[in-house]
Order: sequence, then structure tokens, then C-alpha cells
Amino acid sequence: MRVKYNAPVLLSFVFACAAILFLGSIIPGFVEKWFAVPPRADFHINSPRNWINLFSHVLGHANFDHLSGNLLLVLIVGPMLEDIYKSIPLLIMMLITALVTGVMNVLFGPGYLLGASGIVFMMILLASFTNFHKGEIPLTFILVVVIYLGNELLLGMTRSDNISQFTHIIGGACGSLFGFFQKPDSGKTAVKA
Repeated sequence: MRVKYNAPVLLSFVFACAAILFLGSIIPGFVEKWFAVPPRADFHINSPRNWINLFSHVLGHANFDHLSGNLLLVLIVGPMLEDIYKSIPLLIMMLITALVTGVMNVLFGPGYLLGASGIVFMMILLASFTNFHKGEIPLTFILVVVIYLGNELLLGMTRSDNISQFTHIIGGACGSLFGFFQKPDSGKTAVKA
């Protein structure tokens, strides 16, 4: 038996996030400078770094707990999605989600944004579409929307902490749209248990 690099996009993403957290622990300000999207007041349109941050923020994490919470879900759901949708389309979905959540933070966010939770929620909602057939809305999708995004709406209205429920909702909306409009690779179907 051999170990297989079975989901190259997701595994590379996971290793990049871990490396950035490690570098951030030895280089003061590294994560905040290169892997966090500023709010509107601090976003400078002429700053190339701010434009990079619109994508790179999904690689930065505040600490190991933040990293492990996000990446555990990426590692559980992601390989199946990469197998079904293929590497390049999934990478494009991740980049679009990063950009959309970054831009929304600049426009409406109260503070700096970092972390992969928008990607995680995109994957959760996208995974609920793996058995999607034309003319049908999967009940799994409806339940995921009610449970995950409903919970985020409730938390966003009742809790004030440094967790961006808004980003979770936007990531979930991206995953929903990808699920409706992105066709899985025709040679793959969802795993049946």
C-alpha cells in the first residue's frame, strides 16, 4: 500500500494554510499583512497587497484552533467534491468564493477578515448538491440551508464575537449557486452508502 495525494487542490490548500500559520508564528504581522482583508476604511484601492488579500485571506488563520476547525471540514467534504467536480473547476470555485467573500468584507465588514470558513460553507452547500437532478431541489440542500445558514443568521443577530457569520452565509450562497449551475464531471457520481 502507498499513500496517495488524492485531492491535489485541497491538500495543497491545507498544507499552504498550515505553512502560513507556522510562518505567522515566527514572523510578526505576516498573517495580518498578507492574509487578511481589511474593511472599507482600511482598504486602499492603489495597494496591490490589498488586491492580493481579496484572494489570500482564505489561507490565513488566527491560531491553530481556527485552522483546525476550518481544515477538518475541508478534509472531510473536499476530497469527494474534488473527485466529483475535478481539481480545476473546484479551484476556480474556491477562488471565486475567496474573491466574493473578500469583496463583501470590504464593502460591508466591520473588521479584518481571515480564514477559510467561506470556503468551508461553500463546500458544505455544494456537497448537498451531489445528487442533484434537473427539475429537483435536493432535500439535503434545503436541510443544510436551514441548519447551517439558519444557524449563522441567528448567531449573527444574537452574538457579537470575532466570527464572521456574514462570510459563512456568503460562502454558502456561492456553494448554492455553484451547485445549481456547475455540472459535476459526467464520469463521476456521488458515493452511495
